[in-house]
Amino acid sequence: MSFGDTAGFSRRSLLRIFAAATVVAAPTYAKAFGLLRGSGDIRQVNMISGRSGESINAIYWIDGDYIPEVCKEINHFMRDLRADQSAKMDPHNFDIIAATHHLLDTKEPYNLLSGYRTPGTNAMLRENSRGVARNSLHIKGQAADLRLKSRSVGQMSKAAEACSAGGVGVYSRSNFVHMDCGPVRTWGG
Repeated sequence: MSFGDTAGFSRRSLLRIFAAATVVAAPTYAKAFGLLRGSGDIRQVNMISGRSGESINAIYWIDGDYIPEVCKEINHFMRDLRADQSAKMDPHNFDIIAATHHLLDTKEPYNLLSGYRTPGTNAMLRENSRGVARNSLHIKGQAADLRLKSRSVGQMSKAAEACSAGGVGVYSRSNFVHMDCGPVRTWGG
């Protein structure tokens, strides 16, 4: 996924320079609110979608500010592919995704299985699986189901739990972890 062309030396240009140089921040992760906090710094998500074939490796936050244009690109990437609809995702979920990825110390991108879901998609999935909540935070743009080849579901869930930032669902049989920015809680095994 590209950031497109922009004229001048804008914040977006700086972002592309950072991304091209593959700057990797070493943020400090605080348990307070489970969000990333200041080492002066950058937050980045790195994901692929097996369903769409798309990938995103984007710096979405610099020195205390979310970058709206990049957040919109992440929203589109995390869209409901069945309905081809995107929604404004809660950027705190991006923070959880970035924090856990950093804690897992891997360069492998997360495989995004599910981000935003329309109510219709969620209802269809609910009919076919007991593990889909009626009022899923996916519908509110506050959740992601993620997988890594290089890390176990147990390792991923422990990293997500260490953030103390939201819900962590462990789906060992399906080999993925649900991460959301709702109330702190855990389930599954």
